[in-house]
Amino acid sequence: MKSAKKSIVKMGLSLFFVFTSCDKDSDPVKNDNETLKETKVDLGTHKVVAYSIIRNTKYLIVFESGLGDGHSVWDEKKIPAQLNAKLDIVSYDRAGYGKSDKDSKPRNINQLRSELETVINNFSNGRKVILVGHSLGGMIIRDYAVKNPDKVAGLLFIDPSHEYYNQLSQEEEDMIYNVFKANYGVNSGGALEARELIEDSQYMATLSHLPNIPVIVISSLKVDESHSASDREDWFKAHELLKSGVTDFTHVSTTKSGHYIMIDEPNLVIDNFNLLLSKIK
Repeated sequence: MKSAKKSIVKMGLSLFFVFTSCDKDSDPVKNDNETLKETKVDLGTHKVVAYSIIRNTKYLIVFESGLGDGHSVWDEKKIPAQLNAKLDIVSYDRAGYGKSDKDSKPRNINQLRSELETVINNFSNGRKVILVGHSLGGMIIRDYAVKNPDKVAGLLFIDPSHEYYNQLSQEEEDMIYNVFKANYGVNSGGALEARELIEDSQYMATLSHLPNIPVIVISSLKVDESHSASDREDWFKAHELLKSGVTDFTHVSTTKSGHYIMIDEPNLVIDNFNLLLSKIK
């Protein structure tokens, strides 16, 4: 495999200042005609806050946010509200975001996936889940799917991080960590997760391929001052690797959106979720 020396400093650090929602997630969110129920989920060492509407539909949709973002990043363009017309929804704040407790343990992908398992078990009631993951959240849902293949009906990746592309130097990881530490504190979710970025890429490289379920990946190929055409080509190639072992794989690209596709082009996300759902039924 070609090793691309690329950094999420380019992909995410500049966007962090604009879109990070570490301090946004403090109030109940209106989901059109319904208010998302706020639930504390006990993870043993700490509690996280989840936001849900549960009517016992066939599947449960669970949203996983990227580095520096709490659950409200999905509500910028009302993505959960639109999907809830068909299925139950759950979004949540990982440790150190929003109202969720802080946790001083290493916040690596293995730990974040384990905590996602507990959140899902709290709401799924035996149902299969459809996982939607953005950026670092793509690594978390990927690990979940590999570890729990019989519990996942489908996967929607939105510009997911991937070890083929996200290969940081220690200096680059330190830069990202220090930004979160300075702005939100040493035990903030963003800081502790940033401290594990190098190890996360190493860990993801050890995973087996995804289970053979419907998978859709949406990639941003927008060229700008931070991303050259060559960068975007390597980004696309990284996402193509997710199709290994997957029979029903759809790879969608866009040049209209930056990294936050669900904010720049919410309809693209909604349309592809509906496509994914049609493949699952």
